[in-house]
Amino acid sequence: MPRRRLSERQIARIQRIQERRRSKVEARAELALAQLDDEAARNGLIVVRHGANLIVEDSEGACHHCVTRQHIGQPVCGDLVVWQPCGPNAGVITALQPRETLLSRPGTNGQDKPLAANISLLTIVIAPEPAPTGFLLDQYLVAAERIGVPALILCNKMDLLDETGRAAFLGGLEHYAKIGYPLLPLSLKQDPSLGPLREHFASRSGILVGQSGVGKSSLIKALLPDQEVQIGALSTATGLGRHTTSAATSYRLDSGGRLIDSPGVRSFRLGAIERTELEQGFPEFRPFIGRCRFSNCQHQHEPECAILAARAAGRIAPDRLLAFQQLAKAVVRNPD
Repeated sequence: MPRRRLSERQIARIQRIQERRRSKVEARAELALAQLDDEAARNGLIVVRHGANLIVEDSEGACHHCVTRQHIGQPVCGDLVVWQPCGPNAGVITALQPRETLLSRPGTNGQDKPLAANISLLTIVIAPEPAPTGFLLDQYLVAAERIGVPALILCNKMDLLDETGRAAFLGGLEHYAKIGYPLLPLSLKQDPSLGPLREHFASRSGILVGQSGVGKSSLIKALLPDQEVQIGALSTATGLGRHTTSAATSYRLDSGGRLIDSPGVRSFRLGAIERTELEQGFPEFRPFIGRCRFSNCQHQHEPECAILAARAAGRIAPDRLLAFQQLAKAVVRNPD
């Protein structure tokens, strides 16, 4: 069902409400700061964000319910921060540490909305059923390239296929492996421990993304057998209660890594970008960018197009060129 478009009046009303909420949060932060003593500032990691509620994990693994000053930006799950305690299990975030990476999605006001910070693995989940839709996989790969994060293509529900079907399914993805994106075939029924996936997450902070129905929730439950325990500990420490389950949350993995999960992270989409950004999002295009006859080449049917020539020579997969052409129509700002 298509989303209902908001009128300008409705958007303005939403923005006013959000501004009032931000002002209240800022007031709370300033009041808390005024009550601080000279105790040294501490480093921490944001492990939960639910609206204005932030939970910071300190170096000893203890959790603290924090407010933040508005001027420091928009802290998100995965951010490293500087904070100061202002009571039992409570504190104020006073600064954001520089981010290595930031995953965002388009907001209602046209500006990008941060979702998760400092991720080091984007795991794209696909399955035979439901079959991959359109060029969603390519969208996720472009997003990974834009923020400089390694991408893993996880082929879930492999138990649905016989040997012939499995070979055909993975064979249809072989051009991604040739580009450099690893393929990981998995089945929860055949390997409930998800050993190979845990190895990819070891010492990394990663997320799972993909279309509905491919098994992301089941994979997350398998990766986090103690998820309810972790949620309970966060809830007890911070008083967020049932809201913790719907918040963006960074969970500890027994492999030593972390898994960031939230509905917004799982379903994000690529927003409007410039054509040059889209081109750079296809790594196999890079050796040929700037070598076309025309500087504004669309890589459609222009003469002396280096990208078309590379496709003809077998250096760019036809499916990937088609994905680029379709995405150029859908996400490029002001397409020519």
